[in-house]
Amino acid sequence: MQQAEPQSFDRVLSSMCTEPHPAAREAAERFLASNPGDPATYETVASLEDRAVELLAALSDHPNPGSAAGYVTSGGTEANIQAVRSARNRHDAADPNVVAPESAHFSFRKAAELLGVDLRTVPLESDYRADLAAVDAAVNASTALVVGVAGTTEYGRVDPIPELTRIAHDAGAMMHVDAAWGGFLLPFTDHDWSFGDAPIDTLTVDPHKFGRAAVPAGGLVARESAALDALAVETPYLETRSQATLTGTRSGAGVAGAVAAMDALWPDGYRGAAKRAAGNAAWLAGALDDRGYDVVDPELPIVAAAVPDEEFTALREAGWKIARTGRGDLRVVCMPHVTRSGLTAFVEELDGIRE
Repeated sequence: MQQAEPQSFDRVLSSMCTEPHPAAREAAERFLASNPGDPATYETVASLEDRAVELLAALSDHPNPGSAAGYVTSGGTEANIQAVRSARNRHDAADPNVVAPESAHFSFRKAAELLGVDLRTVPLESDYRADLAAVDAAVNASTALVVGVAGTTEYGRVDPIPELTRIAHDAGAMMHVDAAWGGFLLPFTDHDWSFGDAPIDTLTVDPHKFGRAAVPAGGLVARESAALDALAVETPYLETRSQATLTGTRSGAGVAGAVAAMDALWPDGYRGAAKRAAGNAAWLAGALDDRGYDVVDPELPIVAAAVPDEEFTALREAGWKIARTGRGDLRVVCMPHVTRSGLTAFVEELDGIRE
């Protein structure tokens, strides 16, 4: 049988994953069989995980990166579920709820179903950010967690995190920021999103997205160790007697790849990539606007535009991997593998379809 090969990234414009950095690829392969879920046995990968958390904490402006609590998850979904679980476990309501904007990732719906909490989604402002008045009206004494998004999946928007944090804490709830995609871009902007910008409690940030680690490598970082303590269960047959992670056995590939990528790229490599991505997004938005499409101004490097269904379908049939937002807009994510020459070819293909 012929060996299968992964597809090229050349025409992938909709994914929030990208080609891993060569150092991340090599490190991931070396640690495939190490299990961070049993840190007393696999001490080397456990030390690497401590390093990964420290780097993610520094990236997100944690007040004490060297002693930050957290771990390398399988991705943003696991980190978000764990944030909900931690907040639920620390709240005393019999019927806890979570308040999140409509732009929140679908992983929060999974979390609500799995954990038996009520998910209250609130509408967005016209700029696709959380409506603060709606959030304030939705919270009550049973609210365990308020969610803000720093880099929304569809439009790349950053919610007003300091204001959401005040609403959450005034209600006696925890505050979680989902920066799964935006976390490796936002340090090079003037947005307020991090531990340094507001007293947020937990944060999701994924090295396997713009961080260029090998999949899977997500991240959960907490301001205080109590957040992870609330997740711990006894593991009597392991050398380590408790475990806060959601999965048990985990491959060390994600941990080692994340550390290798961040060591290689933080901060200057990421800064350069963020600048290139922003330039590519601005170029594509301008090109689509010049052709008469209704374009959503990119805040982070995601371009959304109202492209007719027949043109969208023709682009897909031509091999372009593109996606739609919930309201039907074309959505292009300018990841590190997306080049100006690739976007030029995309626009030229669109021009040919329009003729």
